[in-house]
Amino acid sequence: MSFDEMWGQARHTAAARQQSSMQLNHVAADAGGGASDYTVTSPDLKAVGNDAQELFHHLETDAFHAGAATGTASTQLTDDGFKTGSALYSAWDTWRSQAEALLSACAHIHNHLEDTVWTHKNYEETLKTNLSVEEIDKHFT
Repeated sequence: MSFDEMWGQARHTAAARQQSSMQLNHVAADAGGGASDYTVTSPDLKAVGNDAQELFHHLETDAFHAGAATGTASTQLTDDGFKTGSALYSAWDTWRSQAEALLSACAHIHNHLEDTVWTHKNYEETLKTNLSVEEIDKHFT
């Protein structure tokens, strides 16, 4: 699959997920204020985290496959007296650095969202337990 096809598919998937499931601080003008209606569900977070993880794995295998050949080519060009050898190495070094930064960002997004889902789930369980105990306590006071 080409990059353009993958990018088009990713944009289509992201647009389909959005479906107006998230609205930020919608306030009616005549109400003079109101509560936020911002909502994000665990499945939404998991989906974004999974997309970040999938991008990480694709990039991890695809971003560096030409590294050794590029290094060899740049060395050979430099040894043969061509200035393009150092330019080729510089381009490869910039690509490598930016690809590593993107890999790091994907991993960070995935890990953060995974932790957010688990933290939220545990917090919800704690709230349910505490509220249940409060209901029971009402009968003993």
